[in-house]
Amino acid sequence: MAARKVIITCAVTGSVHTPSMSEYLPVTPDQIAEQAIAAAEAGAAILHLHARNPQDGRPSFEPEVYRQFLPRIHRATDAVINITTGGSHTMTLDQRLAGALDVSPEMASCNMGSMNFGFFTVLDKMKAFKHEWEPQHLENTRSAIFRNTFADIESVFARLGEVHGTRFEFECYDVGHLYNLKHFVDRGLVKAPIFLQFVMGILGGIGADPENLVHMKRIADKLFGDSYQWSVLCAGRHQMPLVTQAALMGGNVRVGLEDSLSVGRGRLATSNAEQVRMIRGVLESLGLEVASPDEARAMLGLKGRERVHLP
Repeated sequence: MAARKVIITCAVTGSVHTPSMSEYLPVTPDQIAEQAIAAAEAGAAILHLHARNPQDGRPSFEPEVYRQFLPRIHRATDAVINITTGGSHTMTLDQRLAGALDVSPEMASCNMGSMNFGFFTVLDKMKAFKHEWEPQHLENTRSAIFRNTFADIESVFARLGEVHGTRFEFECYDVGHLYNLKHFVDRGLVKAPIFLQFVMGILGGIGADPENLVHMKRIADKLFGDSYQWSVLCAGRHQMPLVTQAALMGGNVRVGLEDSLSVGRGRLATSNAEQVRMIRGVLESLGLEVASPDEARAMLGLKGRERVHLP
């Protein structure tokens, strides 16, 4: 195990958590840049990034917003920049792709199936909101579908993968998503090395149970053999236990305030870097080495930071 390098991905802000949930959630370009850079310095080889409206923190897709923080991150660190194509359930596919198409990143997320993505249950725990948009944003997840049709996925491959040479973090929220990905592998639209991200604990997806993680890994082995790398992200309080299990099983890990706002029962994480430092400490205590950005690039077959369209 000691010879294996583990990739730490940090998902810095996302589009599900709202500003009222944590004062530490980065929402302005300066906050996103500062926390992303600190996460990279703490050991994150990959930075998974969303944009937010600088005024009220709502999810944003405009390239000009991304460009208020991406160049600063790119100049300050050699971490792999990974741009979302998931965006938010309120966005069209064109909007979800806009930021990535603008900067031609080394990596982007690619969601492998349509699903219910429920976060409305948080409303039962919230007493007040900073912004008027927040409660409706959460309530809308009760009736909205997170759309990722086969045609949508093909469009992501063609417009971003083929044209820009961007490789993907394939986000699989359930076992069926692995079979969707295998369909594209069989058609020759996806080639090794494949980077799977098992997404666990989202209402509408597979539950955050150790048995489910073992099952996802077993099916991935069946479908993809030894031609893939894999990682786990887990929502909320299950984050650290499940990503630690993933590391013990031979996988990589993802942390960050997009996935969980805490670092333990009843204690908010004060930054993304705090979570990165915590999981790095766990990994190193297990005798595992943390991959550098360049080692992650080699493991995932990325095109290199010099081909990203950023100063």
